[in-house]
Amino acid sequence: MSTAVQFLIVCPLVFLGGFVDAIAGGGGLISLPAYLIAGLPVHTAIGTNKVSSAMGTTLTTWKFWKQGYIMLRMAVICAVCALAGSTLGANLALLVSDRIFKILLLVILPVTGFYVFRSKRIDTPDSGQTVSLQMYLISAACAFIIGIYDGFYGPGTGTFLLLLLTGLAHMDLNHAAGTTKVINLATNIAALVTYLISGNIQLILGLTAGIFGIAGNWLGARSFTQKGVKIVKPIIFVVLIIFFIRVLWELISESL
Repeated sequence: MSTAVQFLIVCPLVFLGGFVDAIAGGGGLISLPAYLIAGLPVHTAIGTNKVSSAMGTTLTTWKFWKQGYIMLRMAVICAVCALAGSTLGANLALLVSDRIFKILLLVILPVTGFYVFRSKRIDTPDSGQTVSLQMYLISAACAFIIGIYDGFYGPGTGTFLLLLLTGLAHMDLNHAAGTTKVINLATNIAALVTYLISGNIQLILGLTAGIFGIAGNWLGARSFTQKGVKIVKPIIFVVLIIFFIRVLWELISESL
């Protein structure tokens, strides 16, 4: 059962995550720590975060579909591979104890954050997209591998996918972004079902936070400016430091 304090911590931070994600990506680096900072067990935090993430991703996927940036055949193939990878990743995560997961987070979090912070704006021309067998194979492989990561942990998934689809599969930016949203939606749904079956979800908290996340995403999209991009990384940095300190403190307390 969620407490009022958990709602007060999670909802504003998920709103902030949605706002940041709309401006520069990386919102998951705020939304997942929000649940952990609020005191949810690791597996419950990841599972509940999938609820709010899936809500936001559904809307953004629909937007990309309406704009014509989703190639249906490519999206279906990648979604199937992502579903398989995410289901595998989520089941692997459930096998890991809370304490071991926290130790892994102390390694995964800085590495993920560093990679996302260091990534530069992708400037791929959006010409007429030519699809080849090689593009299908590389995109499917990327979807499966990143799907495992998203099911196991998650933050940074969208950025990783965008970099891989443009850099390795040579997809233009708009279609890469559209395909990324489809893959994200597939991995969120697969992981969500896995965590739901295992009972590791606080559904009301996740649904409520999802509404806040959508509101933040809408506001961020409307208020996008270059100056706004510059303030995103410091915001993420502060949240990650708080999250890192909390996890470290819990591990130290458990050892005493």
